[in-house]
Amino acid sequence: MSTCSLEHPNGQEADSVPAKRLYKGECAQDGSVGGGNASRAVEVSIVMPVHNASCWLDDCLQGILNQDYTGSMELSVYDDASTDGSRAIVEGWRERLERRGVSMVISGHDSAQPRGVGHAKNQAVSQSSGTYLCFQDADDVMMPQRIHLQYEACLFNSLIGCQVRRDPEGSTERYTRWINNISQDQLSTQVYTSHGPTVVMPTWFCSRDWFQRVGTFDEGGKGVPEDLLWFYQSVGQGGGVVRVDQCLLVYRYHQQAATHSVLEETIWNLRVAFLQERVINQWESFTIWNAGKQGRKLYRCLSSFNQKKVRAFCDVDEKKIKKGFYTYEESKERPKPQIPVLHYREASPPYIICVKLDMTGGVFEENLKSLHLEEGVDYYHFN
Repeated sequence: MSTCSLEHPNGQEADSVPAKRLYKGECAQDGSVGGGNASRAVEVSIVMPVHNASCWLDDCLQGILNQDYTGSMELSVYDDASTDGSRAIVEGWRERLERRGVSMVISGHDSAQPRGVGHAKNQAVSQSSGTYLCFQDADDVMMPQRIHLQYEACLFNSLIGCQVRRDPEGSTERYTRWINNISQDQLSTQVYTSHGPTVVMPTWFCSRDWFQRVGTFDEGGKGVPEDLLWFYQSVGQGGGVVRVDQCLLVYRYHQQAATHSVLEETIWNLRVAFLQERVINQWESFTIWNAGKQGRKLYRCLSSFNQKKVRAFCDVDEKKIKKGFYTYEESKERPKPQIPVLHYREASPPYIICVKLDMTGGVFEENLKSLHLEEGVDYYHFN
């Protein structure tokens, strides 16, 4: 994977300072998303929601200033009730960015409570005017080639991402490996895993036409995974998923990130619903790979109709296999359903795999590979 550096071209690091904003019209009542600033043609709008990001903004804005893209760009910022001067910092960059040819639209609100990331993103999109949208989080840093490489890769109905470098280095190692190393085909087949969208939200780039076709972000506020919901809507409407295989973003990990407000159970329920809608509803029967806690939980969360499609669990654990079956004790059926537990070599596809990847020193991956199956046809990963 390419390495990213936070160092600026002049060799100096940007000083951190705090920010400010202006007011602009809200989304139309019918939910349409704008292009409200169409006095001149803009090719790419950088869409940036901001909430109390003063300590990150200088690095972030310097990254935008350093873009080598030669087309027209606009920075659209919506400040969601920051109390740390974030909007003033953004405003303080106006002259430098406009000198570089990046126009700016800044708005926001001063309510006592923020309205949430989904609302802020929708407002930033609504007030922007670019043909393409480049989503940027205020705490991350884009590399100089990001916009031009994603622009070149963008098709009408595709969501474009890129490889990332985590900061601090070494945080969320398994997740970062997955983001950067799954294949282009797996960007579409591994959308049901607990990692979430196969291209992460702060790397998204798409056409405005595609965004409008998919629809706006959910505005449920804190605890709502608006990125996952939008990603599932995009995939559900036939949208492609593409990754530029270069490191184009420094992706920061810290405890203030909005993602920490989303409960695991919320994500789980959305994943199960999407898996059933897109995969299991189309199958006549299938095997759950993992007779342990995660496999049993998936079984219990399926609709009763889809539970009846589970022909077996499979595993490598001799204790579970020796027991012979799993009894669904919570069932109201009589007799209670008993699902066979088989060794994975005796089971038959298709499989929903509930074994965590990259956790067994390659043993699970080798077992799966030995069966000569095709991902996306014979099996899907869920964990």
